[in-house]
Amino acid sequence: MKLKNFSLQGTNDLNFELNNFSGKKLVIYFYPKDSTPGCTNEGIDFSTKLPEFKAKNCEVFGISRDSLKSHENFKKKYNFDFELLSDPEEIACNLFDVIKMKNMYGKQVRGIERSTFVIDEDGQIIKEWRGVKVNGHVDEVLEFLNS
Repeated sequence: MKLKNFSLQGTNDLNFELNNFSGKKLVIYFYPKDSTPGCTNEGIDFSTKLPEFKAKNCEVFGISRDSLKSHENFKKKYNFDFELLSDPEEIACNLFDVIKMKNMYGKQVRGIERSTFVIDEDGQIIKEWRGVKVNGHVDEVLEFLNS
């Protein structure tokens, strides 16, 4: 599926626009919330393996509904080497259909389903993972890029 262009504000004063990345592969991963255990581990895994993604002409971006300020603090605290994009209006969340009803402490809440997408140089989604479990996931994404 070819994605339509979208733009979001990111850490490090990034004005992310999908169209600006044609000619590169992208890994865009959606996560529920800054500074929670699973999201922290996932971010650390992507950051640690970032050189391997870059070697594949691939940029990595994390997206959640958290504010830019929250993202800046999260990124700085764990020294992430990639940018986080803020989506409080759920622009990208809706485009990628990652908002789901989830059970939290016995209550139904709307939230982001942990998901990862690989986008090719022409803006096409070529692989997606939904309902992601953090352990081993980044290796799985790299394996796909290596195949």
